Amino acid sequence: MKIAGLQTAGTPGDVDANLHELDDACRRARAAGAELLVTSELFVTGYDIGDAVLDLARRDLLSPARDLARRHGIGLVLGAPEQAAEGACYNSAFLIGADGAVLGRHRKTHLFGALDRAYFTPGDRLTAPVPYRDLRIALLICYDVEFPEPVRAAALAGADLIAVPTAQMRPYEFVADHLLRVRAWENQVYLAYVNHDGEEGSLRYVGRSSLVAPSGEVLDGIRHGTGLLYADVDPETVRKCRAANPYLADRRPELYARGPVAGDRPC
Repeated sequence: MKIAGLQTAGTPGDVDANLHELDDACRRARAAGAELLVTSELFVTGYDIGDAVLDLARRDLLSPARDLARRHGIGLVLGAPEQAAEGACYNSAFLIGADGAVLGRHRKTHLFGALDRAYFTPGDRLTAPVPYRDLRIALLICYDVEFPEPVRAAALAGADLIAVPTAQMRPYEFVADHLLRVRAWENQVYLAYVNHDGEEGSLRYVGRSSLVAPSGEVLDGIRHGTGLLYADVDPETVRKCRAANPYLADRRPELYARGPVAGDRPC
């Protein structure tokens, strides 16, 4: 499957403008042969927009995105705030099929800093990979991917691709430049890391979106500015890489569960 990612500064706080940009990105990505388009964290509203994110979360943000997916015949990974029935607000990502159906949802589990914690409730579960056409797709959001455990859990659950809507800011360029390749390699999985660019509120985003292969190779990337990046994702490549580099098969989880034993002496 050919996938695409949209790196952009977006229009903070303006849902209609962001949906207009998404409409154009869907059209261009589909014309290039992409079957899935991944957006950034809270793409549809913006991330560092203060109390406005809570107001916008009460709007129906999914229906217009579902209409765009259906109209263009392309799947979407959409970053959007989610107002839950119990009153909590979550920083969420949704997998929407090309028919407009909502196939999966992930609520950000690892909240970063005061901004995340001021507005959002942390998710309390990891999302199982969702079958979509020939792929199994897992969702994480930004800071989630900086912990090895969620990525490993997705890989062990059979994910071929982990889509990661992101709002990575300065001075954390090294995450985008180095950590993503390690995460892909150690789990033998594709990673789609799609970031904001430019400035928003108090934040200066690092851009540096990338689509990374199980080999750790960056298949496509954009350092700065607005644009689409593309890559082919092949589940057979995942299977071959896991056979050649059997990190998942060679794990010894019984040791990790036990942890270090006090008093053990080195041989």
